Amino acid sequence: MILGRSERGKHLIEPVTLKILVAGGFGVGKTTLVGAVSEIRPLRTEELLTEAGRPVDDLTGVEGKHTTTVAMDFGRITLREDLVLYLFGTPGQERFWFMWDELSEGALGAVVLADTRRLEDCFAAIDYFERRSIPFLVGVNCFEGSARYPAGDIRKALDLDDDVPLLLCDARDRESVKDVLVGVVEHAMAQAADRRRAVTT
Repeated sequence: MILGRSERGKHLIEPVTLKILVAGGFGVGKTTLVGAVSEIRPLRTEELLTEAGRPVDDLTGVEGKHTTTVAMDFGRITLREDLVLYLFGTPGQERFWFMWDELSEGALGAVVLADTRRLEDCFAAIDYFERRSIPFLVGVNCFEGSARYPAGDIRKALDLDDDVPLLLCDARDRESVKDVLVGVVEHAMAQAADRRRAVTT
């Protein structure tokens, strides 16, 4: 194959690939978020909820939910020609939390999805990333029909540090989710730069 002059002049760009976790409580919208932005068909490990799981899966506030993630969700999005994100959605129920350590290995940062109807469900994820010094952002998934609260009130209720970003989002909307993912990358890079400066001073 003979390349034209313009094709010969092009340099192939090897993209940087980054791993981002999507965590939060049961039924908060993690699978929806990954599916909304993934440019490949998302890998999903969803199973039907059964009567046997009813005593351990609290459906309060998500009574219409019929499936649950039992391993992880996986998707990919190209933010720029030179930047690709791999998204790993974590399972929300406590009995699957043993998988989080494996999934968080090598992660640049995380999105903690929150639902204002059940804010307490995201406390475990926030605590997990704080304890492991993994940069994270809280994305408040604005469900239809749920009460809307000022971001400052939500931040106070979650007892977030001032430097943890909090964004209102719609996990179904591609552009909204992209804004959240860009926010996570920027936050993680800023924290890495701060650590480098601390080492050199």
